[in-house]
Amino acid sequence: MHCTHWRTHSPTTATFPSLSSYHHPFKAVFFKHNHFSPSYSTSVSHLPLTHKTLRPTIRCTASDGAGAADTGDWHKWLPRNFFAPEKVLKSISGAAASPICQYISSPATFLHSVDPRIKLAWLVTLVIVPARAHILMRGGLVVYLALLSVWILPRRVWMDQLGRVALLSGILFIMLGLGADGVPPAVQSRTPPPSLMGLPNLPASLEGYSYLIMKLGPLQLTRKGLSVATTSASLTFTIFQSASLCLATTTPEQLAFALQWFLLPLAHFGAPVSEVILTLLLSLRFINMVFDEVRIVALGIVSRRINWQQLTVMETIDIFFTYIRRIFKNLFAHAEQITQAMNVRGFRGDSKSHKIYFSSESSTPMANIVSLSCLVGLMGAAAFSEYLLV
Repeated sequence: MHCTHWRTHSPTTATFPSLSSYHHPFKAVFFKHNHFSPSYSTSVSHLPLTHKTLRPTIRCTASDGAGAADTGDWHKWLPRNFFAPEKVLKSISGAAASPICQYISSPATFLHSVDPRIKLAWLVTLVIVPARAHILMRGGLVVYLALLSVWILPRRVWMDQLGRVALLSGILFIMLGLGADGVPPAVQSRTPPPSLMGLPNLPASLEGYSYLIMKLGPLQLTRKGLSVATTSASLTFTIFQSASLCLATTTPEQLAFALQWFLLPLAHFGAPVSEVILTLLLSLRFINMVFDEVRIVALGIVSRRINWQQLTVMETIDIFFTYIRRIFKNLFAHAEQITQAMNVRGFRGDSKSHKIYFSSESSTPMANIVSLSCLVGLMGAAAFSEYLLV
């Protein structure tokens, strides 16, 4: 006799406590497939058997003690697609769209008519001054460069650059301000108090001096942390923004001419000045190609409308590796084209015999005088800031 037994299990219900303010428990219902008890007969080929992947189904509902269940909306609070590949590629293409470290010919401003040698002197001064000046001088330099960027650069460019540089400087300020001297040392002073040594107590400060500025839980902001944080943040901001302003208002040929003018005395001591100048000129020309390739390849992937939800993690990673490989392949192709163009124009590896034409006649005397006067005034103010500002 053929005995076929079907045994059906009822859904198993598990109740978990809720995290909401109403203290409603969560009920999870687990559905299981029907269990089949094999018969003792050997002819079971007439049973319809389907091979399907068994996936457990979990349904969570918010219910009160009376048994009334309502579907909660807690899942809407969970972040979705925070690191979506399409958003990453769009942000990369948008960041590379703005001209970073590139010459902007129009509109012509005051900095366009300043001699490139004076601009290089300004760059060196802005690197040295924040490390030695007073904290008020550092803040003044940051505000001065921000206002100069708003005046010189186009609106789309300075909004993008100032936002990114300010974010980086702010992160450095917070980390170094609370981390340089933030955690108090877990040691005690081994010096006995003055009363045990027969000495009078030290008088309290009449001016209300305090080494501790602010305390935030286990962290604290001290005068040492504030000095380190302001120095690092202002130095980062001035280096990035001053270099961006110089490259945006100066052509690569002008920068090469200015650097050659400063390095020319080293050629008498055997320094390869010509090779350095040629390398700098090629590097400044190559920066535009790098940003263009990054933007174009990213836009090419976005325009294909890839359904990222249907891709696995490894397939997504493979697309990003293909993106990076394509960028390097295009850059190497551009480098080979530049090499061929230089060979056609007669370059054979000797930088001294190859004539490089520089353009240095774009400056005006009045702009140079004003720029030099401001530079001397800045150096004098930075030198006497420690004595004048207490």
